Amino acid sequence: MRSGQHRLGGLRGHRLGRRFGWLWAAYGTSALGTWLAFGAFPLIAVRVLHAGPAEVAALSSVGAAVGAAVAVPLGPWVEFRRKRPVLIAMDLVRCAALLTVPAAFALGVLTLPQLLLVSVVVAAADITFRTASGAYLKTLLPAGDLLTAQARFESTAWTTTIVGPPLGGAAIGLLGPVATVVADAVSYLLSALGIRAMGGPEARPEHRRAARMRAGDLLDGWRYILADAALRPLFLNAALFNGLVMAAEPLLAVLMLGRLGFTPWEYGLAFAAPSLGGLAGSRLARPLVTRFGQHRVLVWSGALRALWPVGLAFPGPGGGGLLLVMGVELGLILCCGVFNPVCAAYRLERTAPDRVARTLSAWTVTTKASTALLTAVWGVLGGLLGPRTALGLAGVLVLATPLLLPRRAAASRPAPEPVPHRA
Repeated sequence: MRSGQHRLGGLRGHRLGRRFGWLWAAYGTSALGTWLAFGAFPLIAVRVLHAGPAEVAALSSVGAAVGAAVAVPLGPWVEFRRKRPVLIAMDLVRCAALLTVPAAFALGVLTLPQLLLVSVVVAAADITFRTASGAYLKTLLPAGDLLTAQARFESTAWTTTIVGPPLGGAAIGLLGPVATVVADAVSYLLSALGIRAMGGPEARPEHRRAARMRAGDLLDGWRYILADAALRPLFLNAALFNGLVMAAEPLLAVLMLGRLGFTPWEYGLAFAAPSLGGLAGSRLARPLVTRFGQHRVLVWSGALRALWPVGLAFPGPGGGGLLLVMGVELGLILCCGVFNPVCAAYRLERTAPDRVARTLSAWTVTTKASTALLTAVWGVLGGLLGPRTALGLAGVLVLATPLLLPRRAAASRPAPEPVPHRA
């Protein structure tokens, strides 16, 4: 019976409707803009503002951490509002914030604090957009189509990862890093127009609060996740795995570009080419779930992706070292390409409709904060132990993350009781 339901969902998933098509196009446009501008802020900080390593590190880590903190109250706020206006507003906020950078550059008044402020605003808007888009997707499609939709988003993400940085690098070489910031801003404007063009009605959330939000409401998303036997281990796994993998990236850059003597284009190739694995993995996600079941694919792909990062501690100079990094990244990204859409669809299916925004907000804020914290910690470890040893330590800890995956398929979670209006 379950297999038949999966096949039926797969047949329906080929056509998800005009409104999803607009949402998918908007996502692809903004994702391409983001990858075109990949690394633009650090380049502006170094080349235009002559910032040092500590300032560049603060621009990357502090901006993301403060943006995550700013986004904490926005999750409960989004829950009780129509989601499409929120999506459009967040796109326009990101567009306006980014456009202040080329404007200030043209006037000769661009400063590092402005870049930091813009990074905070964009990070907070990113989290809010993801929160609203996940909640909106759950209302837009039936549960059987959520995996197909998430796989398409994942496929688009990896495609823009492959295409965006080379094009952005060429644009930076010809026009300077500010040009890619303009392109990123325009992509958010186009995304807002695409979401606006979706049309169709959107029902007002059933549970609306008459009173002002209380301080305790900010923790609703975390309470919901930690009370669920299936979401809790996935949540902890995501925070630890993503944080450790992302914390290793700066150290790998130091090792490859410094001690091993790889050129920037070789370093870029080591990450761009393996992204094809993410594209393949996202295509495999639905067939694998149809054949083996959602829980089994979730656990096995989550476990297999943990086997690869430890290999990043062993590359040597020359072509052999480059091929080793590319092979490790290919295996890691392939497994992530399968795991990510399955996990995202499972999370949406598992979450009650009136808790989606708060749950997604808490999830994203935690992963962003853990990534910023672990990146800072591994930066210190890299300085004390050396980048290769710190990379190995991160890889060994990643090997333990499958212990946090749910071992059994959880029973259906009962619907929450209605939230009463407060006087």
